[in-house]
Amino acid sequence: MSTPLRLKELSKKEDLLTGGHRLCSGCGAPIIVRQVLLAAEVPVVAANATGCLEVSTSIFPYTAWKIPWIHSAFENAAATISGVEAMYKALKRKGKIDRKIKFIAFGGDGGTYDIGFQSLSGAMERGHDIVYICYDNGAYMNTGIQRSSATPLGANTTTSPAGSVIPGKLQPRKNLTKIMAAHGIPYVAQTTPAHWRDLMTKVRKALDVDGPAFINVLASCNRGWRTPTNTTIQDTKLAVETCYWPLYEYENGRLKINYKPKEKKPIVEFLKTQGRFKHLFSPGNEHILEKIQELVDAEWEALLREESLYSEEG
Repeated sequence: MSTPLRLKELSKKEDLLTGGHRLCSGCGAPIIVRQVLLAAEVPVVAANATGCLEVSTSIFPYTAWKIPWIHSAFENAAATISGVEAMYKALKRKGKIDRKIKFIAFGGDGGTYDIGFQSLSGAMERGHDIVYICYDNGAYMNTGIQRSSATPLGANTTTSPAGSVIPGKLQPRKNLTKIMAAHGIPYVAQTTPAHWRDLMTKVRKALDVDGPAFINVLASCNRGWRTPTNTTIQDTKLAVETCYWPLYEYENGRLKINYKPKEKKPIVEFLKTQGRFKHLFSPGNEHILEKIQELVDAEWEALLREESLYSEEG
């Protein structure tokens, strides 16, 4: 039984990701990792795909991690942690270890949506008792802000540059959370670091299940999003209030929306805070803003319909 999430008690816990790492000021990734590790109530072992989080927290000879931690290549964090989990089970069967340990993989959207998708999908399908956490900042930020399949429609990146040829990325982002739910695994969720109680509750649920779990967390990046370094929480809150990034979860295939805005804000409220979308507010690009709003509305309405089906079933 998990202990209640009380700030006073959480503040007394040891921070398992130390300060002094080289992640940018205002980066969403370390906020997410700290919340994840604070939520864990059992010892954890982590694998970390190559990316901003990995390179900035493990510059030799230093490390910011105070847990057993493994650096994996861009494409195989899920496979690496699957192997560690399999070894743990073998040692338990042999009576060489008797304590409970859980296994987490961290990866950005490049190492999760794209390069690492095969590894991730395979680990989920095989049923490993692991939790995969994607910190989604919407591009390959570590290598120069190239577009990924998580990059939103219209975003300006170095490989989808807004200009006279194209108005930013031409394709909508991939909905990886729904793809993972389609794997039929015990637990899938979507959240943000701005909603700390929601995030930490979901982490505890994910760690409690017997089998694979996946959590997708929106992680603002001031370099790639072209935002100030002090607006991380406001930016990710806006993503939820506009329903660009709804808070929801699947428990054993059953959808639950965790938050429904009393007044759904227009997507332009989220877009106008970010320099990567600045060009969309120039004359001639109104149709792209309209398309983005249509995509957000369609996804939100689909979630509401799906949840209502479960309500009708009781």
